[in-house]
Amino acid sequence: MSTDNTVTANTAAASESGSALGPFSLERGLQALREEMDAPTAAFFSSCVHCGLCAQSCPFFVETGDPKYTPIHKLEPLRRLWEQEFTLWGKLKARLGFSQPIDDALLEEWEPLLYDSCSMCGRCSLVCPVGNDIQAMVRKTREGMVASGHSPEGLIAASVRAVNTGSPMGLQWKTLDVQIGHVESASGLTVPIDQAGADYLVLLSSMEIINFPEYLEAIAKIFAHAGVSWTLSKDCFEATNAGVQIGSKDIAAVLVRRVVDAAVKLGVKNVISPECGHAYTGIRWEGPNVIGQRYPFKVFHIIEVLDQLRADGRLRTEGMETDRLSMHDPCNLARKSGVIDEQRNLMKLVAEDFVDMKEHGKYQWCCGAGGGVSSNERAEELKMAAFRRKKAQIEEIRPDRLVTMCATCRTQLEEGLEEYTMDIPVVGLTEMIAEHLVEDAPPTAAAPVKEGAPS
Repeated sequence: MSTDNTVTANTAAASESGSALGPFSLERGLQALREEMDAPTAAFFSSCVHCGLCAQSCPFFVETGDPKYTPIHKLEPLRRLWEQEFTLWGKLKARLGFSQPIDDALLEEWEPLLYDSCSMCGRCSLVCPVGNDIQAMVRKTREGMVASGHSPEGLIAASVRAVNTGSPMGLQWKTLDVQIGHVESASGLTVPIDQAGADYLVLLSSMEIINFPEYLEAIAKIFAHAGVSWTLSKDCFEATNAGVQIGSKDIAAVLVRRVVDAAVKLGVKNVISPECGHAYTGIRWEGPNVIGQRYPFKVFHIIEVLDQLRADGRLRTEGMETDRLSMHDPCNLARKSGVIDEQRNLMKLVAEDFVDMKEHGKYQWCCGAGGGVSSNERAEELKMAAFRRKKAQIEEIRPDRLVTMCATCRTQLEEGLEEYTMDIPVVGLTEMIAEHLVEDAPPTAAAPVKEGAPS
């Protein structure tokens, strides 16, 4: 498909979401890039020493050896605009005709580099010797790509569905309501809905509702066991943020605002992100910035809440898993948010034989599916190539099962292990904790929610 036809097709798809995503044009894309020019951006391009360490940290480069997948190279559209419009030397080069233009052809060429070969895992930022946050620059560059119409069809479609239905997969409350019925029938528990004044508003991801419905049942069992006051909201149950993935602050703001409005309407003290890495960073770290205000509530990942319940003595477990277990740390949770000890504290409750991979926690290798890569069908082959780094880590320790706490990572691990014929089941940590609760124990008296806890 030609460049013009691609932009036209994307504009047609985006028009279904109203003004939040389209219309697309080159000038709108360039303006979006100009709006991303700030002191960190200028410092970034001025301080890069071209050492190449970022390349050795990127699973897409390491597993393909193709230099076009070097993280710093992916930023060429943003770098070129910075040089041509914000530096004296660049302005002179442009005036003398020594600069290459930033046009639709360039952006079309770079679209696969910015979306197919970057999961925004942040490992490149971690190793940069001058402290440049490379993944943040990818996020900035995507703003221009979206506005110009050069983003993957799968991500555009997910964004349109998220704006129009509340879910990137197009799920509506009636689908979740069916799952709630199954949970209540199987557990004998009541799933609270629209309970004003509850301590916690629980968010879910569409992927959990469809692929891992056991997560909701685990939440119901654990919170009943620990005497936690919680609720779902009919107005907003979705935690994932397609705007963060595609790189549109406008879309991200629409979706964050829905969570905020639902939480304020119910008067909850806390909002819980599910086992989803980007949903957590989207609502906790990016959310207040994209809507321009502080929240009147606190945000936690479910693993932080469970570890706080453990620390308070409100999780009573019995029995231990005896097979060899290991863990995959989601990038957004461990590397970007510093949630590393919490999941290991929980594993100590239930795992007799736990072994970490050689590089874990903030140094762990990405599974290859984050940052919207899993929603981009075009990236399937590259996604599986990037998984080879994680596969090598797993082969070193040969676990019987893997545990993780992100639905996207879990899906990629399952697909990757199947691709490489490795028979290693993958389970969610919340689900595993629920399976070890002491049965028929009376609920722990609900303790007051501590100010600022869990942190």
